[in-house]
Amino acid sequence: MEDLFQLGGPKGKRIVVAMSGGVDSSVVAALAARSGAETIGVTLQLYDHGSAVKRTGACCAGQDIRDARAVADALGIAHYVFDHESRFRESVIDGFANEYLAGRTPIPCVRCNMGVKFTDLLRFAKDLGADCLATGHYVRRIPGADGPELHRAADPARDQSYFLFATTSAQLDYLRFPLGGMEKRDVRAVATEFGLSVAAKPDSQDICFVPDGDYASLVRKLRPEAAESGEIVDLSGRVLGVHRGLVGFTIGQRRGLEIGGLAEPLYVVRIEPEARRVVVGPRRALAIDTARLSEINLIGPLPSGPLTAKVRSLAKPVPAFLEDVWLRFDAPEYGVAPGQAAVLYAGERVLGGGWIEETVASAFAVAA
Repeated sequence: MEDLFQLGGPKGKRIVVAMSGGVDSSVVAALAARSGAETIGVTLQLYDHGSAVKRTGACCAGQDIRDARAVADALGIAHYVFDHESRFRESVIDGFANEYLAGRTPIPCVRCNMGVKFTDLLRFAKDLGADCLATGHYVRRIPGADGPELHRAADPARDQSYFLFATTSAQLDYLRFPLGGMEKRDVRAVATEFGLSVAAKPDSQDICFVPDGDYASLVRKLRPEAAESGEIVDLSGRVLGVHRGLVGFTIGQRRGLEIGGLAEPLYVVRIEPEARRVVVGPRRALAIDTARLSEINLIGPLPSGPLTAKVRSLAKPVPAFLEDVWLRFDAPEYGVAPGQAAVLYAGERVLGGGWIEETVASAFAVAA
């Protein structure tokens, strides 16, 4: 059978699978068990002890842990649950709320992958003597001349490479992503073939700890000052309206401004947290040429050829080049928000990336 885990054969091998309780990680566990390797499922209890038991579309809490345990029992593999709620709150949830207070747009999924998932789970897997840690992420790990490379998933609609830019070369050497070459319908078909109880379970939402997707309410609960009102002004400083908290805004946003009687659509161009001010302007005012990055992570050496960059998870990669900490775009880019990630690609290969700290407006934007 095809060695999806790249272990050189299953005999005497041990695979630890990160099991969230969803169909993807459950299929990974099933495939690992079928390979003949000793398979151990590990689930992190990240938040919400018990209160998410009946909620669908979550992960790593309540019913999802029960689902992971049920799948492990059905497959006849060991299953362990580790309580990481305190660490998850400190490293992910609190940071999520603080970023909005600072006028930035956070990506908690990346912080989770950087910390409690890949760092802590990887350590657990090694402590258990495993040959690899396998997850249900839709990315591909491909051998390269300088070691394993991270590539986009075969199915563009499922690709999660943007959220894994902070994966280090050392982590990639140990990680496995057996679903990267599959489409979602095929994964569900495998789940049905194995008779897994989660075969038809809905996919989890991106921000797993946000009830009903209402992230603004969560931030206001954690940081009441996030609900303090302030001015909405144009580029000249003229007051156009009043907002009900910075948490409702991100760079490039058009909806929700509640400003009427204008000659042209306006977008959020800048957020000034100290003054609790939202600055709006025409779309051309969003154009930027350069972004300064922090915490840059490169997965192997950069190639000498052309690069592309994604500045939002749903954005298309655009031509750019990296010069020290400065990411320079070949053409003006729009809606680039501090707090988001800029992820670098060479074709299908993921080169790494960094966090957007500040942007430099293009001449086109300045002329606005």
